[in-house]
Amino acid sequence: MHLIRYDAGYSRRHFLRKLATGVAGAGVLMPLWDAIAATGDISKAYPDELLSIEAYTKGRIKPGDEISAANVESVKDLLEPIKYAQIATMGRRLKVAKTTTDIMRLSPWEYLEATVRNRGQAKFDARGNVVAGADGKPWIGGNPFPDSQSAIELFAGLTLSWGRHDASFYAIKEDDLSPQGDPLFHYEAGWAELSPIARISLEPKPYWTGHEDKLRFQSIFFASPDNVKGTSFLNIWAYDQHTFPELYGYLPAFKRIRQFPTDQRFEPLIPGSSLYLSDAWAAGDPLYTWGNYRIVGRGPALAGVCGDWHSQHPNWERSVHGGPKGQTFFDTTVELVPEAIVVEAEPTGFPRAPISKKRVWFDARTSLPIAMVSYDRRGEAYRSFDGAFALYQNGSQSVMDGKHPYWSWTHVHAFDLQTQRMTRLQQVRTIGNGHNSRANDPGMYDRYLTNSALMRLGNG
Repeated sequence: MHLIRYDAGYSRRHFLRKLATGVAGAGVLMPLWDAIAATGDISKAYPDELLSIEAYTKGRIKPGDEISAANVESVKDLLEPIKYAQIATMGRRLKVAKTTTDIMRLSPWEYLEATVRNRGQAKFDARGNVVAGADGKPWIGGNPFPDSQSAIELFAGLTLSWGRHDASFYAIKEDDLSPQGDPLFHYEAGWAELSPIARISLEPKPYWTGHEDKLRFQSIFFASPDNVKGTSFLNIWAYDQHTFPELYGYLPAFKRIRQFPTDQRFEPLIPGSSLYLSDAWAAGDPLYTWGNYRIVGRGPALAGVCGDWHSQHPNWERSVHGGPKGQTFFDTTVELVPEAIVVEAEPTGFPRAPISKKRVWFDARTSLPIAMVSYDRRGEAYRSFDGAFALYQNGSQSVMDGKHPYWSWTHVHAFDLQTQRMTRLQQVRTIGNGHNSRANDPGMYDRYLTNSALMRLGNG
């Protein structure tokens, strides 16, 4: 007779006990990052029921299946509320894959190496900023708190490095749909990020000399359609997380750079979009412009964290389905995430914010944000932001980032539940004028991340 050491309810009781007692740290059978540091594999930290969707659902769902309105009740507890409603009532479907246990497939290789190498060296200084060791200098690379002991540590690591590369450029196609499912706007855009601190690939390391007081340079510009072509914005983030970024913009109609109010982060940058600056990576604002961080949930989840690169299309573009006209949702592949940590926060630095709080689901293995739901001033579900990630490798096909396959986000749904408007964004290989998705190109700063770059892009 085979004795089951960990029955179907063991994990649920474990997570409830952690939540009730405030016990921190990820992992069920052992500390998660001890298992990762030893072998690079998460398997020893979790029982079988958290590593197999088939085991978790007692055979009702297995890899290769599709989740739809017909079977979504079997996994309702694994989905945030808006995604569940989209599947149950709007025709959204999710393809299911096996759980990824190799940690090196879940973030950039160099970022994970730096996380292991620098583990245990991060702390908060007197102002609450992350510093390395006793000298009080900025962080040196990787996730500062892989064994996060609190909600603020999870958000601090996310805010420090969004894309987890020293520099990233994303070629983006955006579609904004009406409640009736009709396409209203289509945009092509480029999004650039560069980190002057915590550098692990670009020279000089770990800091860009003379810019140690900055956290990131980030810009977005629009390449089409003609009515917004050349419009661009540049955010320059201070390392001090009590300080709002400097925000500059170039509007072709005025042919000059303007400085914009930087605390208006709950408005779309362009007509039709349901995406705000505040939404970026679920941490689009400085850490301490939000407050009352707390862990409010813990348990497994379904999310697209590894296998969602659409390599079949030469420009990586995705198929769509669902909604009133069959084009509201991207096709998405998800897997069982063994442990997700749900963090709630309130916009304390924004007196006129249209939202009262947000909840972000973090993958406990990587501290990546796998979903976000924000709530209006009445406390009702308002907007959602759910993305998918991938290692850009599919059999013999790979997009390389130096010595290793490229890892990044693949697509995002930004949905307004109250108006039923959807914004879909996908990372593509290229947009017009030769702007290609890539990482760690040292030329990104001069091409995309200065005021003169904004003017050049606006006039090009």
